[in-house]
Amino acid sequence: MDKIPMTRAGHSALDAELKTLKSVERPAIIKAIAEAREHGDLSENAEYHSAKEKQSFIEGRIKELEGVLSLAEVIDPSRLSGSIKFGATVTIVDEDTDEEKSFQIVGEHEANIDKGLLNIKSPIARALIGKEEGDSVEVRTPGGDKSYEVLTVKYV
Repeated sequence: MDKIPMTRAGHSALDAELKTLKSVERPAIIKAIAEAREHGDLSENAEYHSAKEKQSFIEGRIKELEGVLSLAEVIDPSRLSGSIKFGATVTIVDEDTDEEKSFQIVGEHEANIDKGLLNIKSPIARALIGKEEGDSVEVRTPGGDKSYEVLTVKYV
């Protein structure tokens, strides 16, 4: 299978979530299921069914995280330089509105646009890969075509 690129921070966050699910959430849900079983008839026990559903979600998420982390290729952006690639922190300006945006290009499992972490598979990131400071970029977005100019490229 293909390796999944991610930053050290993204890997650490997923690893911390996995440890929390295994050491806190899983034991808590096992306890909740045991308590719900004590209430008698399981066919009409809403607490039991709710706890089993939550257990299913937790176990699924654990399997997903273990799979992602086993395929993770941690990339240190501070060792990179040059044109835009994975890990770059990029500042662009919308050529129509003069609105500036900054974000870091990261793996899909750590992306969070509200925190400035842009999925490498997004239309904007794909259009930026290989570009340099001063380049113009045309991006086809769901909201229509956009033109951006690359202001800065940093690897932190």
